[in-house]
Formats: sequence, structure tokens, C-alpha cells
Amino acid sequence: MTPSQPELDQPRLQGRLGVTAVVFMVLAAAAPLTVIGGNVPLAISAGNGAGAPVGFLIASVVLLLFSVGFVAMTPHVQHAGAFFAYIEQGLGRLAGGGAAFLALVAYTAIQAGIWGYLGGAASSFVEVYSGVRPPWWLCSAVLLIVVALLGYRHIELSSRVLGTALVCELAIVLVMDGAIFVTGGASGISGASFTPAEIFSGPLGIAVLFSITGFIGFEATAVFRQEARDPDRTVPRATYIAVTLIGLFYALSSWAMVEGWGVDGITAAATNSPDDLMLNTAQRYLGAVAGDVMQVLLITSLIACVLSFHNVIARYQFALARRATLPAVLGSVHPRHSSPATSSLVQSATAAVLVAVFAMLGLDPLTEIFSAMAGVATLGIVLLMLLTSLAAVVFFFRNKIAGASVWSSRVAPVAAVLVLLVALWLVVSNFPLVVGSSVPVAWLIGMVPVIAFGFGWLLVAGKRQGPTS
Repeated sequence: MTPSQPELDQPRLQGRLGVTAVVFMVLAAAAPLTVIGGNVPLAISAGNGAGAPVGFLIASVVLLLFSVGFVAMTPHVQHAGAFFAYIEQGLGRLAGGGAAFLALVAYTAIQAGIWGYLGGAASSFVEVYSGVRPPWWLCSAVLLIVVALLGYRHIELSSRVLGTALVCELAIVLVMDGAIFVTGGASGISGASFTPAEIFSGPLGIAVLFSITGFIGFEATAVFRQEARDPDRTVPRATYIAVTLIGLFYALSSWAMVEGWGVDGITAAATNSPDDLMLNTAQRYLGAVAGDVMQVLLITSLIACVLSFHNVIARYQFALARRATLPAVLGSVHPRHSSPATSSLVQSATAAVLVAVFAMLGLDPLTEIFSAMAGVATLGIVLLMLLTSLAAVVFFFRNKIAGASVWSSRVAPVAAVLVLLVALWLVVSNFPLVVGSSVPVAWLIGMVPVIAFGFGWLLVAGKRQGPTS
């Protein structure tokens, strides 16, 4: 993965992203409105019912623990690329190469899944207001052009678009939460969600699993390193702020939905109508107009989400090209926009091809495309976080860093490895539930991240063994 010339001698991506801008881009990738509408009902119905909000708190603690080692390594990882750059620094180039392709496949999968979700949601929206239901893939194709244009330009344009969409979707959910708490919910605010009786009323591990999937994309803070105003300060602060805000928002909003239907009624509501639980709750406490507004914001949330992942994937490809792993043309910088424009165009083309393939196969955009792709991404991201924490353990064991605390360089990374092993077990043991398919199909889907890692490992191994120029 060694480039033909030092990366620092090549044109670099440029930007002046501050902490707020990076946090907005990460929160947009997390798609909070989509998680509240999708993950929360699943955590409630398949998990521990009214105790599901605790699952989001536990997931927040796990990711904050992971972030300690991740942030501690940040000043010592000068290359863009997030996970694979950290893994390469700690575990070597072969593991870094495997992680690079694993990350590329994981992010491509989640973006492809969201294109299916977005196309289906947009198609339903058009049908409600026009009486005509266009094909989901046509809606995705139109919106893909918009995302391609935004992704091609300077990163700060994307950050402004993402920031606007994010503020709107957070606002509507917080207004709904406030209405529930002010009116006393279904039967008075009880706080029963945080009692042992409710926390352990069902499989807490399932709730934690669906909670963790709601954080996918938070580590993208490091992907924008070259475009950050002060990366050694911006990346750590943005990481901690993003994880904390995401976790508190999910926990608060899931608790509000529990109180909105009552401890005794929430499981039935989530089981009977999981896709509409959020919209039904909004209509119940804010009226029909709020439900319509939330439908619009759900679509803008999904658009913001795919735009954020578009930017992440384009920069992953850019970083790999700079290390001579992907074609060098993907490592070019636009002279005016200072963006990875060519990589962005290739990413748009990749998304278009995937949408076309899904359409020709006649797959359902939600139950078949989104569920399967989200499963690939969840398994991939948990593997990457585990490898990153292991890389932090090895890095700080081999390198005596002056001023590094025992907590950040030893205790937290080791603890993160242990809790992420548990998270990996939860994902693997419940993978058919995650992807919504039979066990044989689930195993086939689950092999995709493993194959991606192996391909990257072998590719780099072949380059190392080959002749040098």
C-alpha cells in the first residue's frame, strides 16, 4: 500500500471544517430520524420492550469506550482513511489492507441499502399525494443525481446541506418528545423503562444490537481529517460530541415513545405496526399535519444520510488511491472544489449500478435490499471497531508515548476489545434476525465482509511480494 511518492507531496483535499460541521456530517450519516422510525421499534418488539431505551445507553457507553483508544491514536495517524489507517498503524499493512476493503464494502452496502429505503419511501410519498406510485428505483435514480452533484463539489457545500436537513429532523422529533412529556404520555411519566423489571423483561442483548446499528457512521470524523480546520483537535472533539449526542437523542426519544404508548402498550404498538410507530406517535401527540411533516423529513433524512455516506466512500477510495491500492486517478483533487471529484463520480456510478441491479432482480426495497445491506454493514463496522481497538492496544504497547495516560492507552482499549467481542457475538448469533432472512441466506450474506477483508489482505500481500520499481 505504499504510494509511488509521499502523500504529502501530492495535492491534498482542502477545507475549513470545524467541530460543528464535522458533527453535523456524522449525525447526518447516523440518520437519527430513520433510526427512531426503524431501529427503535425493532429494539422494542424483538428486544426488551419498554426497557429498550437502556439498550441505547449501553450502546453509547460501548462506543464512548471505543472512542477513547480511537481518539488517543488520532495524533499519531496522519493519513486520511479512518478505520483502515488506524488498523494499519497498529496491526500492519496486511491487516490495514484487509480493513480498507472491508470498510469500503461495509459503507457501500449501507449506502446501497439506504438507496432502497429512500426509493421506497419516496415512491410511497408520491403515491399519497398524487395517486401515482412510481417505481422505487426511478425515485432513487432522480435523487442520486442530486447527491452526485453535491458530492462532486467542495465539502463545505455538503456540510451546509446536511446541517440544514439535520436540524429539521432533530427538531420534529424533539417537539414530539416534548409533547409526550408535557401531556404526561399515555398514563403519566413513570420512568419504568429504567427499572430492572423492564430492563430485563426481554432479551436486552437484542435491544443493544439494534442500538449499535444506529451509530453506524460516527467514526467518519476521522475520514474528514484533511478537510478539518485543526484535525488533532477537531477529530477527537467531534467524535466524543457525536457519540454523546447520538446516544442521548436515541435514549430520550425511545423513552418518549414508550411513555407515549404506555409501558403496557408499547410492545404491542411496535409489534403490530413497526414501520408506522414513529408516524403514529407524531400524529397522536402533534396532529395529522405533524405526521405529514415527519414523512417529508424522513425523506430528507435519508437523502442527508446517503450524501454523508457518499462523501465518506469517496474519501475512502481517495485514500486507497493515494496508497496505490486503487487506480491513481481516484486520488486526484479537483482544482477548484478541492474535492475528490473523480472518486465522487466513480462512487455515484457504483451506486447507480447497484440500484439498477436491485431493480432488475425485482427486490423489495425495504425487506430485501435494506435489511440485507444493513446486515452486511453492521457486521463489517463491528469487525472494524474491534480491529481498531486491538490496533490501539498493540500500538500503545509497542510505542511509549510521552504523556499518554494509562486509561487512554491501556485500560480503555483493552476494555473496548472485550465489549466489542460481545457485540460481535450478538451480531453473529442473531444475524438472521438482523438481515430478516433464513439461516442459509444469512450465512451467505455474512460471508461478504469476511471475503472483502481477505481480498484486501491478499491484494496487499501480493504487492509486497511482487517486484519493486
